[in-house]
Amino acid sequence: MSIKKTLLIVIFSFTFSVVNAEENLKSLGKFKDWQSFVLVKEGVKTCFAQSIPVVKAPKKFKRDSSRLFISFRPAENIKNEISVTNGYEFKLKAPVSAKSGKRKYDLFSKGRFAWVVDNKDEVKLISTMKKASRLMIIGNSEKGTETTDHYSMMGFTKAYNSAKKSCS
Repeated sequence: MSIKKTLLIVIFSFTFSVVNAEENLKSLGKFKDWQSFVLVKEGVKTCFAQSIPVVKAPKKFKRDSSRLFISFRPAENIKNEISVTNGYEFKLKAPVSAKSGKRKYDLFSKGRFAWVVDNKDEVKLISTMKKASRLMIIGNSEKGTETTDHYSMMGFTKAYNSAKKSCS
């Protein structure tokens, strides 16, 4: 099974299940607008920090919930993996980007998720997120609707450090 498919399974199992019913999902804490978790499934540990947008535009565009994740999967030697779902199928080959201030990072999408294109940019984006007050994710739906989700970075550093420490 590919790394991306594994991540999708983990995210879907978290996103679409009731957190209290998931015995192997443990909250590490809520840190303002961010939360961190540890998921142990079949003996494999995944740690992640996540947030939901504080603003979603356009408001009238109907879609599922959006989430921004930073994941750690030690069994696969995955650290600092940034992924996002905007609550819809992304348009094929349409740009997806993360912006904060003058900094912009490119993401690639597949289905309902997008990831940072360059692994070196993940570390740069995390550094930006630690300093920023807000991060915007801009994407396009299959039908061409451009969306902008605004994520608060309040509590990001603590949630990130908590997830990272739990999988180190």
